[in-house]
Amino acid sequence: MIKKFLKNKDKDILKLIVESYLKLGKPVSSGYVVKKKGVSISSASVRNIMAKLEENDYLYQPHVSAGRVPTDMGLRFYVNSIFEKVFTTQEQIDFPEDNIGLKKGSFNSIFRETSKLLSDYSDNIGFVISPRISKLNFRHLRFIKVAEEKILIILVTTSNLVINEIIETKSFFTQGELDKATNYINTNFPGKNLLFVREYLVKEVPEYKMRVEDTLQKITDLLQTYLNKDESINQIYLQGTSKFLEKPEMFNMAKLKFLFKSFEEKAKLTKLISDFISFDKVKVIIGAELNFQNISECSMILSHYGDKQQVLGSLGIIGPKRIPYKKIIPLVDCVAKRLSQTISFAR
Repeated sequence: MIKKFLKNKDKDILKLIVESYLKLGKPVSSGYVVKKKGVSISSASVRNIMAKLEENDYLYQPHVSAGRVPTDMGLRFYVNSIFEKVFTTQEQIDFPEDNIGLKKGSFNSIFRETSKLLSDYSDNIGFVISPRISKLNFRHLRFIKVAEEKILIILVTTSNLVINEIIETKSFFTQGELDKATNYINTNFPGKNLLFVREYLVKEVPEYKMRVEDTLQKITDLLQTYLNKDESINQIYLQGTSKFLEKPEMFNMAKLKFLFKSFEEKAKLTKLISDFISFDKVKVIIGAELNFQNISECSMILSHYGDKQQVLGSLGIIGPKRIPYKKIIPLVDCVAKRLSQTISFAR
């Protein structure tokens, strides 16, 4: 079908219908539009415009006698039309003072608290995908032997987050060798990350030194083992799935069953979200755009956190398509900026 060009009046009517639907959750009639718009336009003219919008796939009529409801394309038009404006007019979001300073020092609690914050303020599901630890710049690290084939890494980031990880290794280490490697790395690589350290040891250390310093070779292998593990794991923190149970007008029980199954399959959900990570400040993905059947009745608003040079992870909300986009887009943007500050790393 060839799409007809939308006049400004058509766009105004479409925007009004979408905003009314988002607020009321019911099909919007021509009579309601005339009354709401408050200008001299007849019901017949509005009906003609609504018919045109339906022909162009911006609206649909769920029942013959009902008004119209926006399609995914209608919602997309609306989001695009308000997107830049919500950033220029947004008010400062009043977070509790102790909330997204986010208890520096506890790595996991930061992401649990952030996902809870997103959920509480949006009344939907909040999520955060944690960063790969190998990409976080560290101030200090230490290797501790906890078993014959297990090494504990204690890493303090440049923003004073403390992270503990166990690495399994086939190489034999004495604690003395691990202390030697710790001193070497802390002396030579403050403010760098484990990925940088490993690449440096492989490419920059002269071959003769690698032969003499056998510990460095073993540490290089140990770091590669850890990086392989880190690369294969993305942890997602989800809060607020029960809030969907409070929205029966948006989801029937059959759809909720599929939704909760999708949320339980965290690996697939993480992959889906990771596919949308970019340097854009905020992305809005609506319905079928998610390309994930079980949550095609939802919208996702997400942003990345990190800095201008590196995306560390993503966060956002998942909710029904009928959500207050004007409120949630700046909310996600604000939380992403605050989390970026919290785990910022020096260069």
